[in-house]
Amino acid sequence: MSLSASNLQKPVLLTIVAVSTLTSGIVNLFWGFIMSATAFGTILGIVCLPLTVLPMVLGIVEIVHAARLLSAQPQPVQPSTAIAVLEVVCILFGNVFSMIVGILALVFYNDLTVKDYFIRLNGSQPHTENTRSTTPSTELPVQSNPEGMIPLPGEINIQEMKEKIKPPAPRKVARK
Repeated sequence: MSLSASNLQKPVLLTIVAVSTLTSGIVNLFWGFIMSATAFGTILGIVCLPLTVLPMVLGIVEIVHAARLLSAQPQPVQPSTAIAVLEVVCILFGNVFSMIVGILALVFYNDLTVKDYFIRLNGSQPHTENTRSTTPSTELPVQSNPEGMIPLPGEINIQEMKEKIKPPAPRKVARK
């Protein structure tokens, strides 16, 4: 049973992430413009001007990613945890809204319905926990305790350990 990309129903959580990422992108663009305009007001701000451009760049990337998520024709796209992490880092620029959006995006990207949507959209098989093959193994048998190796917990012989450990030599005390 093959599903075409146009028949896929977007999960509500993905729509929430896309709309909030778009909103965060717009906020970051304005936030960057405001920070840049403020930076021009001082001499120290002119030196720090490249830092004020970072929220604007993130805003542009957020808008492009959100547009791909919201498009009517679904495009093969992966969840961008990197954008979500950068949104969380925006708290360093005083942008609390982007931090909240980033946290929500990270949480919603880990939802099973969202993960399943991206798997079906991209046409890849879901990653299973058991990665072993069902074919017989051709591995060589492992020796229980080769010479010179540390013994396993069940193989420790206490009597042998006592014989190997030498008691400390008695100390000589200096007399006056």
